[in-house]
Amino acid sequence: MTLISPPLELLPNTSPLIGDRRPTDSSAGMHKHRYAATGQVTSQVPMAGKPEMDAAVAAARAAQPSWAAMPVTERRRLLMRLADLIEADADRLTNLGTIDNGTPQQIVQSAPSLTAELFRYNAGWTDRIEGSVIPTWPGDALDYAVEKPFGVVAIIIPWNGPLIACGMTGAPALAAGNTVVIKPPELAPYSALRIGELALEAGIPPGVLNVVPAGPVGGDALVRNPGVDKIHFTGSGATARIVLSAALETLTPVGLELGGKSANIVFEDTDISTALPTMMSGIIALSGQGCINGTRLLVQDRIYDEVVEAAGRFITQVPIGDPYDGSTAIGPVVNDTACQRILGMITRATEDGARVISGGERLNGDYADGYFVAPTILADVPSDSYIAQNEVFGPVLSILRFSDETEAVKIANDTEFGLAAYIQTNDLKRAHRVADRLDVGNVWINGFNGIPVSAPFGGNKHSGHGRLGGKWGIREFTRPRNIWVSL
Repeated sequence: MTLISPPLELLPNTSPLIGDRRPTDSSAGMHKHRYAATGQVTSQVPMAGKPEMDAAVAAARAAQPSWAAMPVTERRRLLMRLADLIEADADRLTNLGTIDNGTPQQIVQSAPSLTAELFRYNAGWTDRIEGSVIPTWPGDALDYAVEKPFGVVAIIIPWNGPLIACGMTGAPALAAGNTVVIKPPELAPYSALRIGELALEAGIPPGVLNVVPAGPVGGDALVRNPGVDKIHFTGSGATARIVLSAALETLTPVGLELGGKSANIVFEDTDISTALPTMMSGIIALSGQGCINGTRLLVQDRIYDEVVEAAGRFITQVPIGDPYDGSTAIGPVVNDTACQRILGMITRATEDGARVISGGERLNGDYADGYFVAPTILADVPSDSYIAQNEVFGPVLSILRFSDETEAVKIANDTEFGLAAYIQTNDLKRAHRVADRLDVGNVWINGFNGIPVSAPFGGNKHSGHGRLGGKWGIREFTRPRNIWVSL
């Protein structure tokens, strides 16, 4: 079988978008981007260094005063226009999403509409950002607080969902009156670059939205730039520490959306056949490369063996393979390094006592040149083992046993992460009790239907701080100014 070749003619201009300029020089060299399903090079992507990042920040700073002063109705109109163009460009953006990181077409095809909705929703906040009148004491005075944009926001997005990340972070930042410099990673630069092109086409002034692909050199230059007023980083905890350390030089505030090791708690009263798709979503969605994926399946004693058996049967029915095959649900992981890391963690898990129910190897044959790891189910995983405590970011599901509600909560909370959790039960009282005791930012009960654009999203502990989505996402990119007037 020959894998379908990606339509590389749809690739955008790979040069950085700085204002309305596309400089072709690259101070940090070129990156050979590879298509994850075949390993083939898709293009040479210029990597920004300090000169390009400095120019992007300067362009954003020059554009920010007029963008913030623009009538809110006009700012809303332009962001709505961008949403329309994203929706109209859905086919191309879907293809770019697959070329970026190998996400199957079946999965990534929903990303453009969600991204458009994120821009529309946040555009609606432009005339709803309100202040407060503050009671004063002593004396006659008027005291009020108004919400103001930070100014220039540096946004570092992840490779696993770059298009949606542009909407989750870029849309509220722009709606609040900030200008932005988006740094997509070298592993997945295309979707974000296309968003930058569509922004100019929508009439958003040059410099308001800059898109500059870069690796560590350019990223470091961006977060150290004194012209940046706020940083928002989505990615791993290890890189977050580097970002925070660099931001210390200028005391720039940093918002963080980091990793997870989300528990999916299955109580004995669960209808297994109904809940199984949600139980297995952690191994399927984005080939397991999602921060909110429920990668720890905690199952109560009485139904433990039944769930393990059902999970093993279920995964054999899930199509894995060519991202351009419309039936494929699980595609490759992002690169060869990821393959080696994931397989190493599986080996270590077996050494720690875990039992392999399915998978555990790299796919060969037609898929040998790509980065495919067979979806892997591990049973009898000790709760203190390395794989139960650390993010795999690959198609690996760890199944753990618990006896009662108290133990389930203890195991679920016993990691350094606190992003998300899932609960499967027909006992509504139990569902509310357990949800209240989980130290996470997001809980889903008896299902998962995505992240509503109007709801807060973010984590506790080492999963980050700050929130995106809804009014909380707008507040992430504004700060209050208090004004006192003597009467």
